[in-house]
Amino acid sequence: MCANVFGVLKSLFGKPFDGGKRTMDHGSQQQQQAQQMPGPFHVFTGPYPGQHPTLVRLDELQREGAMLGQQVCSFSGLQSDREYKRLERELTRLLLELDQVETEGRMDLQQARKRAAGEVEGLLRYLEGNATHPSRLAIEELSREAQSLLLAGVVAPFRQGQAQDVTESGEELVEAVQDVAMRLAQVKTEGSVPLRKARYRALTRVCAVQEVLEGRVRTHMLALPLSDDTHEAVQRINQVMVQVSGARCQLVALLMGLSGRDSCAHLARVLTELLVELDSLDVSSNTAVRNYRKQVVEEINSLLKHIDLEGEGDDTHRYDLAQNDSIREIEAIRGRVSMLRGEVLRQGVAGQGAELQSLLTHLDEVDTGRNPCIREARRRAVLEIQALITYLDLRETLGRRNPGRDEPPPHTAVWRVLASLSDLQAQVLGFDGKRADKSYMVLEELLTKQLLALDAVDPQGDQETKAARKQAVKYAQNILSYLDMKTDEWEY
Repeated sequence: MCANVFGVLKSLFGKPFDGGKRTMDHGSQQQQQAQQMPGPFHVFTGPYPGQHPTLVRLDELQREGAMLGQQVCSFSGLQSDREYKRLERELTRLLLELDQVETEGRMDLQQARKRAAGEVEGLLRYLEGNATHPSRLAIEELSREAQSLLLAGVVAPFRQGQAQDVTESGEELVEAVQDVAMRLAQVKTEGSVPLRKARYRALTRVCAVQEVLEGRVRTHMLALPLSDDTHEAVQRINQVMVQVSGARCQLVALLMGLSGRDSCAHLARVLTELLVELDSLDVSSNTAVRNYRKQVVEEINSLLKHIDLEGEGDDTHRYDLAQNDSIREIEAIRGRVSMLRGEVLRQGVAGQGAELQSLLTHLDEVDTGRNPCIREARRRAVLEIQALITYLDLRETLGRRNPGRDEPPPHTAVWRVLASLSDLQAQVLGFDGKRADKSYMVLEELLTKQLLALDAVDPQGDQETKAARKQAVKYAQNILSYLDMKTDEWEY
Protein backbone atom coordinates (compact mmCIF):
# COMPACT_ATOMS: atom_id res chain seq x y z
CA MET A 1 0.00 0.00 0.00
CA CYS A 2 2.71 2.46 1.02
CA ALA A 3 4.63 1.81 -2.16
CA ASN A 4 1.72 3.45 -3.96
CA VAL A 5 1.67 6.16 -1.33
CA PHE A 6 5.32 6.84 -2.03
CA GLY A 7 4.65 6.92 -5.77
CA VAL A 8 2.08 9.66 -5.30
CA LEU A 9 4.14 11.65 -2.85
CA LYS A 10 7.34 11.36 -4.86
CA SER A 11 6.08 13.92 -7.34
CA LEU A 12 5.95 16.45 -4.52
CA PHE A 13 9.73 16.50 -4.28
CA GLY A 14 11.06 18.25 -7.34
CA LYS A 15 14.02 20.46 -6.46
CA PRO A 16 17.55 19.10 -6.77
CA PHE A 17 20.21 18.86 -4.08
CA ASP A 18 22.33 22.00 -4.36
CA GLY A 19 24.80 21.54 -1.56
CA GLY A 20 22.59 23.27 1.00
CA LYS A 21 22.03 26.64 -0.73
CA ARG A 22 18.49 27.93 -0.51
CA THR A 23 16.38 30.28 -2.59
CA MET A 24 14.04 32.87 -1.18
CA ASP A 25 10.92 31.43 -2.85
CA HIS A 26 11.66 27.81 -1.93
CA GLY A 27 9.24 27.64 1.00
CA SER A 28 6.33 29.19 -0.87
CA GLN A 29 6.82 26.84 -3.82
CA GLN A 30 6.74 23.87 -1.45
CA GLN A 31 3.46 25.03 0.03
CA GLN A 32 1.93 25.54 -3.40
CA GLN A 33 3.00 22.07 -4.53
CA ALA A 34 1.69 20.47 -1.35
CA GLN A 35 -1.68 22.14 -1.85
CA GLN A 36 -1.95 21.09 -5.48
CA MET A 37 -0.94 17.42 -5.14
CA PRO A 38 -3.20 14.73 -3.68
CA GLY A 39 -2.36 13.00 -0.40
CA PRO A 40 -1.61 9.33 0.11
CA PHE A 41 -5.28 8.38 0.51
CA HIS A 42 -8.31 9.07 -1.61
CA VAL A 43 -9.51 12.57 -0.81
CA PHE A 44 -12.98 12.28 0.72
CA THR A 45 -15.15 15.28 0.07
CA GLY A 46 -17.69 14.42 2.74
CA PRO A 47 -20.66 12.11 3.26
CA TYR A 48 -23.23 11.75 0.52
CA PRO A 49 -26.87 12.53 1.32
CA GLY A 50 -28.43 9.55 3.05
CA GLN A 51 -25.10 7.78 3.53
CA HIS A 52 -25.00 5.18 6.30
CA PRO A 53 -23.65 6.59 9.62
CA THR A 54 -20.93 3.91 9.69
CA LEU A 55 -19.65 5.02 6.28
CA VAL A 56 -19.76 8.63 7.42
CA ARG A 57 -17.59 7.73 10.42
CA LEU A 58 -15.19 5.70 8.26
CA ASP A 59 -14.86 8.65 5.88
CA GLU A 60 -13.92 10.89 8.81
CA LEU A 61 -11.30 8.44 10.08
CA GLN A 62 -9.87 7.92 6.61
CA ARG A 63 -9.53 11.66 6.11
CA GLU A 64 -7.59 11.79 9.35
CA GLY A 65 -5.50 8.85 8.13
CA ALA A 66 -4.77 10.71 4.90
CA MET A 67 -3.28 13.62 6.82
CA LEU A 68 -1.22 11.30 9.00
CA GLY A 69 -0.15 9.38 5.90
CA GLN A 70 1.51 12.44 4.41
CA GLN A 71 3.46 12.95 7.62
CA VAL A 72 4.44 9.27 7.81
CA CYS A 73 5.68 9.16 4.24
CA SER A 74 7.92 12.20 4.76
CA PHE A 75 9.20 11.30 8.24
CA SER A 76 12.93 10.55 8.06
CA GLY A 77 13.88 10.02 11.70
CA LEU A 78 14.41 7.11 14.08
CA GLN A 79 12.21 5.25 16.54
CA SER A 80 13.71 7.27 19.40
CA ASP A 81 12.53 10.58 17.90
CA ARG A 82 9.59 12.38 19.47
CA GLU A 83 7.87 12.73 16.10
CA TYR A 84 8.06 8.98 15.52
CA LYS A 85 6.43 8.29 18.86
CA ARG A 86 3.70 10.83 18.13
CA LEU A 87 2.92 9.33 14.72
CA GLU A 88 2.92 5.81 16.14
CA ARG A 89 0.60 6.91 18.93
CA GLU A 90 -1.80 8.68 16.56
CA LEU A 91 -1.95 5.73 14.15
CA THR A 92 -2.53 3.29 17.00
CA ARG A 93 -5.35 5.48 18.30
CA LEU A 94 -6.83 5.57 14.80
CA LEU A 95 -6.78 1.78 14.65
CA LEU A 96 -8.60 1.56 17.99
CA GLU A 97 -11.24 4.02 16.82
CA LEU A 98 -11.73 2.03 13.61
CA ASP A 99 -12.13 -1.13 15.67
CA GLN A 100 -14.90 0.55 17.64
CA VAL A 101 -16.90 1.51 14.53
CA GLU A 102 -20.22 -0.40 14.59
CA THR A 103 -20.85 -2.49 11.46
CA GLU A 104 -24.19 -4.01 12.55
CA GLY A 105 -22.99 -7.36 11.25
CA ARG A 106 -23.20 -6.18 7.64
CA MET A 107 -20.57 -7.64 5.33
CA ASP A 108 -20.17 -4.48 3.24
CA LEU A 109 -19.55 -2.34 6.32
CA GLN A 110 -17.15 -4.89 7.74
CA GLN A 111 -15.17 -4.91 4.51
CA ALA A 112 -15.05 -1.10 4.43
CA ARG A 113 -13.76 -1.02 8.01
CA LYS A 114 -11.23 -3.74 7.23
CA ARG A 115 -9.88 -1.79 4.24
CA ALA A 116 -9.53 1.36 6.33
CA ALA A 117 -7.75 -0.52 9.11
CA GLY A 118 -5.43 -2.14 6.55
CA GLU A 119 -4.36 1.27 5.29
CA VAL A 120 -3.50 2.43 8.80
CA GLU A 121 -1.64 -0.80 9.55
CA GLY A 122 0.28 -0.32 6.32
CA LEU A 123 1.34 3.15 7.46
CA LEU A 124 2.51 1.75 10.79
CA ARG A 125 4.63 -0.85 8.98
CA TYR A 126 5.99 1.80 6.61
CA LEU A 127 6.85 4.10 9.52
CA GLU A 128 8.66 1.36 11.43
CA GLY A 129 10.34 -0.10 8.33
CA ASN A 130 11.99 3.18 7.36
CA ALA A 131 13.00 4.10 10.92
CA THR A 132 14.70 0.73 11.42
CA HIS A 133 15.96 0.17 7.86
CA PRO A 134 19.65 -0.85 7.71
CA SER A 135 20.38 2.17 5.49
CA ARG A 136 18.73 4.50 8.02
CA LEU A 137 20.85 3.01 10.78
CA ALA A 138 23.95 3.34 8.57
CA ILE A 139 23.17 7.04 8.04
CA GLU A 140 22.81 7.51 11.78
CA GLU A 141 26.06 5.67 12.47
CA LEU A 142 27.96 7.85 9.99
CA SER A 143 26.38 10.98 11.50
CA ARG A 144 27.57 9.89 14.93
CA GLU A 145 31.04 9.27 13.54
CA ALA A 146 31.12 12.82 12.16
CA GLN A 147 29.85 14.15 15.50
CA SER A 148 32.64 12.34 17.36
CA LEU A 149 35.30 13.71 15.01
CA LEU A 150 34.05 17.28 15.36
CA LEU A 151 33.40 17.06 19.08
CA ALA A 152 36.98 15.97 19.71
CA GLY A 153 38.59 18.20 17.07
CA VAL A 154 36.59 21.41 17.30
CA VAL A 155 33.72 21.71 19.79
CA ALA A 156 35.20 20.32 23.03
CA PRO A 157 38.48 22.29 22.77
CA PHE A 158 36.51 25.45 21.95
CA ARG A 159 34.44 25.00 25.09
CA GLN A 160 37.67 24.62 27.03
CA GLY A 161 38.94 27.95 25.71
CA GLN A 162 41.35 26.48 23.16
CA ALA A 163 39.58 27.65 19.98
CA GLN A 164 42.61 29.45 18.59
CA ASP A 165 44.75 26.32 18.65
CA VAL A 166 42.06 23.84 17.72
CA THR A 167 40.95 25.57 14.55
CA GLU A 168 44.42 24.89 13.18
CA SER A 169 43.82 21.09 13.36
CA GLY A 170 43.59 21.52 9.61
CA GLU A 171 43.73 19.16 6.73
CA GLU A 172 43.66 15.90 8.70
CA LEU A 173 40.26 16.72 10.18
CA VAL A 174 38.99 18.00 6.83
CA GLU A 175 39.99 14.73 5.16
CA ALA A 176 38.30 12.66 7.88
CA VAL A 177 35.06 14.62 7.49
CA GLN A 178 35.30 14.31 3.70
CA ASP A 179 35.63 10.54 4.06
CA VAL A 180 32.40 10.44 6.09
CA ALA A 181 30.67 12.51 3.40
CA MET A 182 31.77 10.10 0.66
CA ARG A 183 30.50 7.09 2.61
CA LEU A 184 27.19 8.86 3.24
CA ALA A 185 26.85 9.46 -0.49
CA GLN A 186 27.14 5.72 -1.09
CA VAL A 187 24.39 4.67 1.34
CA LYS A 188 21.61 2.99 -0.62
CA THR A 189 18.08 4.34 -0.14
CA GLU A 190 16.17 2.06 -2.55
CA GLY A 191 14.15 5.06 -3.70
CA SER A 192 12.53 5.56 -0.28
CA VAL A 193 11.55 9.18 0.40
CA PRO A 194 12.31 9.02 4.16
CA LEU A 195 15.68 7.37 3.58
CA ARG A 196 16.63 9.83 0.86
CA LYS A 197 15.63 12.73 3.10
CA ALA A 198 17.67 11.33 5.98
CA ARG A 199 20.72 10.92 3.75
CA TYR A 200 20.25 14.41 2.30
CA ARG A 201 19.96 15.95 5.74
CA ALA A 202 23.09 14.25 7.07
CA LEU A 203 25.09 14.81 3.89
CA THR A 204 24.19 18.50 3.67
CA ARG A 205 25.40 19.13 7.20
CA VAL A 206 28.63 17.18 6.82
CA CYS A 207 29.43 18.98 3.55
CA ALA A 208 28.71 22.35 5.17
CA VAL A 209 31.00 21.55 8.09
CA GLN A 210 33.69 20.42 5.68
CA GLU A 211 33.48 23.76 3.88
CA VAL A 212 33.62 25.66 7.17
CA LEU A 213 36.76 23.76 8.19
CA GLU A 214 38.38 24.28 4.79
CA GLY A 215 37.68 27.99 5.09
CA ARG A 216 39.47 28.07 8.42
CA VAL A 217 42.48 26.25 6.98
CA ARG A 218 42.70 28.81 4.16
CA THR A 219 42.47 31.69 6.63
CA HIS A 220 45.44 30.43 8.64
CA MET A 221 47.54 30.36 5.50
CA LEU A 222 47.17 34.15 5.21
CA ALA A 223 49.53 36.58 6.91
CA LEU A 224 46.82 37.63 9.36
CA PRO A 225 46.00 39.23 11.69
CA LEU A 226 47.81 42.51 11.18
CA SER A 227 49.73 44.27 13.92
CA ASP A 228 47.73 46.70 16.07
CA ASP A 229 50.27 49.39 15.19
CA THR A 230 49.28 49.28 11.51
CA HIS A 231 46.10 51.30 11.95
CA GLU A 232 43.81 52.35 14.78
CA ALA A 233 41.01 50.10 13.41
CA VAL A 234 43.17 46.95 13.30
CA GLN A 235 42.76 46.17 16.99
CA ARG A 236 38.99 46.01 16.64
CA ILE A 237 39.19 43.96 13.43
CA ASN A 238 41.48 41.52 15.24
CA GLN A 239 38.96 41.25 18.05
CA VAL A 240 36.22 40.55 15.53
CA MET A 241 38.43 37.89 13.96
CA VAL A 242 38.63 36.14 17.34
CA GLN A 243 34.83 36.27 17.64
CA VAL A 244 34.49 34.84 14.14
CA SER A 245 36.71 31.90 15.13
CA GLY A 246 34.41 31.24 18.06
CA ALA A 247 31.35 31.58 15.83
CA ARG A 248 32.82 29.00 13.46
CA CYS A 249 33.08 26.47 16.28
CA GLN A 250 29.54 27.32 17.40
CA LEU A 251 28.25 26.81 13.85
CA VAL A 252 29.91 23.40 13.62
CA ALA A 253 28.27 22.43 16.91
CA LEU A 254 24.86 23.65 15.73
CA LEU A 255 25.01 21.90 12.36
CA MET A 256 26.06 18.60 13.90
CA GLY A 257 23.58 18.66 16.79
CA LEU A 258 26.29 19.19 19.42
CA SER A 259 24.91 22.43 20.86
CA GLY A 260 22.24 22.27 23.52
CA ARG A 261 21.83 25.97 24.29
CA ASP A 262 22.73 28.07 21.26
CA SER A 263 20.54 28.57 18.20
CA CYS A 264 21.32 29.46 14.61
CA ALA A 265 19.04 32.50 14.90
CA HIS A 266 21.12 33.88 17.76
CA LEU A 267 24.39 33.17 15.94
CA ALA A 268 23.04 34.90 12.83
CA ARG A 269 22.25 38.02 14.86
CA VAL A 270 25.75 38.05 16.37
CA LEU A 271 27.44 37.72 12.98
CA THR A 272 25.20 40.36 11.41
CA GLU A 273 26.09 42.80 14.21
CA LEU A 274 29.78 42.13 13.55
CA LEU A 275 29.24 42.96 9.88
CA VAL A 276 27.59 46.25 10.81
CA GLU A 277 30.45 47.11 13.14
CA LEU A 278 33.09 46.33 10.52
CA ASP A 279 31.23 48.42 7.98
CA SER A 280 31.32 51.43 10.31
CA LEU A 281 35.12 51.37 10.63
CA ASP A 282 36.96 54.03 8.60
CA VAL A 283 39.83 52.22 6.87
CA SER A 284 39.75 54.09 3.55
CA SER A 285 43.23 55.54 4.08
CA ASN A 286 45.01 52.18 4.28
CA THR A 287 44.77 49.58 1.50
CA ALA A 288 46.23 46.72 3.58
CA VAL A 289 43.75 47.27 6.41
CA ARG A 290 40.89 47.65 3.94
CA ASN A 291 41.80 44.29 2.39
CA TYR A 292 42.08 42.76 5.85
CA ARG A 293 38.58 43.94 6.74
CA LYS A 294 37.30 42.61 3.43
CA GLN A 295 38.68 39.15 4.21
CA VAL A 296 37.04 39.15 7.66
CA VAL A 297 33.74 40.20 6.08
CA GLU A 298 34.03 37.33 3.60
CA GLU A 299 34.66 34.94 6.49
CA ILE A 300 31.49 36.10 8.22
CA ASN A 301 29.42 35.82 5.04
CA SER A 302 30.75 32.30 4.46
CA LEU A 303 29.38 31.32 7.88
CA LEU A 304 26.05 33.08 7.41
CA LYS A 305 25.26 31.12 4.25
CA HIS A 306 25.30 27.86 6.23
CA ILE A 307 23.23 29.00 9.19
CA ASP A 308 19.83 28.19 7.68
CA LEU A 309 20.88 24.53 7.38
CA GLU A 310 19.67 24.03 10.96
CA GLY A 311 16.23 23.22 9.56
CA GLU A 312 17.48 21.79 6.25
CA GLY A 313 16.21 18.31 5.51
CA ASP A 314 13.08 18.55 7.65
CA ASP A 315 10.92 20.13 4.95
CA THR A 316 13.19 20.31 1.91
CA HIS A 317 12.26 18.81 -1.42
CA ARG A 318 15.72 19.06 -2.94
CA TYR A 319 17.12 15.64 -2.19
CA ASP A 320 15.78 14.37 -5.52
CA LEU A 321 18.76 14.73 -7.86
CA ALA A 322 16.86 13.59 -10.93
CA GLN A 323 16.20 17.25 -11.79
CA ASN A 324 19.76 18.41 -11.12
CA ASP A 325 21.41 19.85 -14.25
CA SER A 326 24.73 18.10 -13.58
CA ILE A 327 23.02 14.74 -13.11
CA ARG A 328 21.08 15.27 -16.32
CA GLU A 329 24.35 15.99 -18.10
CA ILE A 330 25.94 12.84 -16.66
CA GLU A 331 22.91 10.74 -17.59
CA ALA A 332 22.99 12.05 -21.16
CA ILE A 333 26.63 10.98 -21.43
CA ARG A 334 25.83 7.57 -19.94
CA GLY A 335 23.07 7.16 -22.47
CA ARG A 336 25.51 7.76 -25.31
CA VAL A 337 28.01 5.35 -23.75
CA SER A 338 25.28 2.73 -23.55
CA MET A 339 24.60 3.10 -27.27
CA LEU A 340 28.30 2.80 -28.11
CA ARG A 341 28.60 -0.24 -25.87
CA GLY A 342 25.69 -1.89 -27.64
CA GLU A 343 27.27 -1.27 -31.04
CA VAL A 344 30.57 -2.74 -29.90
CA LEU A 345 29.01 -5.86 -28.39
CA ARG A 346 26.65 -6.49 -31.33
CA GLN A 347 28.90 -5.68 -34.24
CA GLY A 348 32.42 -5.58 -32.85
CA VAL A 349 32.70 -2.04 -34.21
CA ALA A 350 36.05 -0.38 -33.59
CA GLY A 351 37.04 3.27 -33.85
CA GLN A 352 34.92 4.69 -31.03
CA GLY A 353 38.02 5.55 -29.00
CA ALA A 354 38.07 9.21 -29.99
CA GLU A 355 34.41 9.74 -29.05
CA LEU A 356 34.84 7.88 -25.77
CA GLN A 357 37.83 10.08 -24.90
CA SER A 358 35.78 13.20 -25.70
CA LEU A 359 33.03 11.92 -23.38
CA LEU A 360 35.61 11.53 -20.61
CA THR A 361 36.67 15.14 -21.17
CA HIS A 362 33.04 16.23 -21.06
CA LEU A 363 32.55 14.41 -17.74
CA ASP A 364 35.61 16.11 -16.31
CA GLU A 365 33.95 19.47 -17.02
CA VAL A 366 30.68 18.60 -15.24
CA ASP A 367 30.15 20.85 -12.22
CA THR A 368 29.61 18.66 -9.14
CA GLY A 369 28.98 21.63 -6.84
CA ARG A 370 30.92 19.96 -3.97
CA ASN A 371 28.12 17.41 -3.82
CA PRO A 372 29.50 13.91 -3.05
CA CYS A 373 26.46 12.25 -4.65
CA ILE A 374 27.09 14.02 -7.96
CA ARG A 375 30.80 13.28 -7.70
CA GLU A 376 30.00 9.60 -7.20
CA ALA A 377 27.62 9.61 -10.18
CA ARG A 378 30.36 11.17 -12.32
CA ARG A 379 32.95 8.67 -11.05
CA ARG A 380 30.72 5.76 -12.04
CA ALA A 381 30.15 7.23 -15.49
CA VAL A 382 33.92 7.58 -15.91
CA LEU A 383 34.43 3.93 -14.95
CA GLU A 384 31.82 2.85 -17.51
CA ILE A 385 33.71 4.66 -20.27
CA GLN A 386 37.09 3.40 -19.10
CA ALA A 387 35.81 -0.20 -19.04
CA LEU A 388 34.71 0.11 -22.68
CA ILE A 389 37.99 1.77 -23.71
CA THR A 390 40.12 -0.95 -22.10
CA TYR A 391 37.99 -3.64 -23.73
CA LEU A 392 38.47 -2.08 -27.18
CA ASP A 393 42.20 -1.61 -26.57
CA LEU A 394 42.66 -5.24 -25.54
CA ARG A 395 40.66 -6.54 -28.49
CA GLU A 396 42.76 -4.46 -30.83
CA THR A 397 45.99 -5.65 -29.19
CA LEU A 398 44.89 -9.28 -29.38
CA GLY A 399 44.05 -8.82 -33.05
CA ARG A 400 47.53 -7.46 -33.81
CA ARG A 401 49.35 -10.03 -31.73
CA ASN A 402 51.81 -12.13 -33.74
CA PRO A 403 53.91 -14.20 -31.32
CA GLY A 404 57.25 -15.58 -32.47
CA ARG A 405 58.32 -19.18 -32.21
CA ASP A 406 60.75 -18.32 -29.42
CA GLU A 407 58.10 -16.72 -27.17
CA PRO A 408 58.50 -18.17 -23.64
CA PRO A 409 55.64 -20.53 -22.62
CA PRO A 410 54.83 -18.46 -19.47
CA HIS A 411 54.40 -15.39 -21.67
CA THR A 412 52.09 -17.34 -23.97
CA ALA A 413 50.10 -18.48 -20.93
CA VAL A 414 49.56 -14.87 -19.82
CA TRP A 415 48.28 -13.90 -23.26
CA ARG A 416 45.98 -16.91 -23.27
CA VAL A 417 44.44 -15.67 -20.00
CA LEU A 418 44.12 -12.15 -21.44
CA ALA A 419 42.17 -13.56 -24.38
CA SER A 420 39.82 -15.30 -21.96
CA LEU A 421 39.49 -12.10 -19.91
CA SER A 422 38.56 -10.20 -23.06
CA ASP A 423 35.69 -12.61 -23.72
CA LEU A 424 34.57 -12.40 -20.09
CA GLN A 425 34.72 -8.60 -20.13
CA ALA A 426 32.37 -8.58 -23.10
CA GLN A 427 29.88 -10.55 -20.99
CA VAL A 428 30.38 -8.19 -18.04
CA LEU A 429 29.83 -5.14 -20.25
CA GLY A 430 26.54 -6.62 -21.44
CA PHE A 431 25.45 -7.87 -17.99
CA ASP A 432 22.30 -6.18 -16.69
CA GLY A 433 21.28 -8.30 -13.73
CA LYS A 434 21.69 -8.47 -9.97
CA ARG A 435 24.14 -10.11 -7.62
CA ALA A 436 21.63 -12.80 -6.73
CA ASP A 437 21.41 -13.90 -10.38
CA LYS A 438 23.06 -17.16 -11.36
CA SER A 439 24.75 -15.45 -14.32
CA TYR A 440 26.45 -13.00 -11.94
CA MET A 441 27.84 -15.82 -9.82
CA VAL A 442 29.04 -17.66 -12.93
CA LEU A 443 30.87 -14.55 -14.18
CA GLU A 444 32.42 -13.93 -10.77
CA GLU A 445 33.60 -17.54 -10.58
CA LEU A 446 35.08 -17.51 -14.09
CA LEU A 447 36.95 -14.27 -13.42
CA THR A 448 38.31 -15.69 -10.16
CA LYS A 449 39.52 -18.78 -12.05
CA GLN A 450 41.45 -16.54 -14.44
CA LEU A 451 43.12 -14.86 -11.47
CA LEU A 452 44.10 -18.29 -10.17
CA ALA A 453 45.42 -19.21 -13.61
CA LEU A 454 47.60 -16.09 -13.60
CA ASP A 455 48.81 -16.91 -10.11
CA ALA A 456 49.92 -20.31 -11.41
CA VAL A 457 52.08 -18.80 -14.17
CA ASP A 458 55.77 -19.01 -13.30
CA PRO A 459 57.66 -16.15 -15.05
CA GLN A 460 60.89 -18.14 -14.61
CA GLY A 461 62.81 -14.94 -14.02
CA ASP A 462 61.63 -13.26 -17.23
CA GLN A 463 60.91 -9.62 -16.36
CA GLU A 464 58.69 -9.04 -19.39
CA THR A 465 56.49 -12.01 -18.48
CA LYS A 466 56.40 -10.87 -14.87
CA ALA A 467 55.23 -7.38 -15.90
CA ALA A 468 52.65 -8.84 -18.30
CA ARG A 469 51.27 -11.08 -15.58
CA LYS A 470 51.03 -8.14 -13.18
CA GLN A 471 49.09 -6.12 -15.74
CA ALA A 472 46.80 -9.07 -16.47
CA VAL A 473 46.03 -9.48 -12.74
CA LYS A 474 45.17 -5.78 -12.51
CA TYR A 475 42.99 -6.10 -15.60
CA ALA A 476 41.05 -9.04 -14.11
CA GLN A 477 40.60 -7.21 -10.80
CA ASN A 478 39.28 -4.14 -12.63
CA ILE A 479 36.71 -6.29 -14.42
CA LEU A 480 35.59 -7.76 -11.09
CA SER A 481 35.34 -4.27 -9.57
CA TYR A 482 33.34 -3.05 -12.55
CA LEU A 483 30.97 -6.02 -12.22
CA ASP A 484 30.50 -5.22 -8.54
CA MET A 485 29.81 -1.56 -9.34
CA LYS A 486 27.19 -2.51 -11.91
CA THR A 487 25.33 -4.62 -9.36
CA ASP A 488 25.60 -2.66 -6.11
CA GLU A 489 22.25 -0.89 -6.75
CA TRP A 490 23.61 2.54 -5.83
CA GLU A 491 21.39 5.50 -6.68
CA TYR A 492 21.83 9.25 -6.40
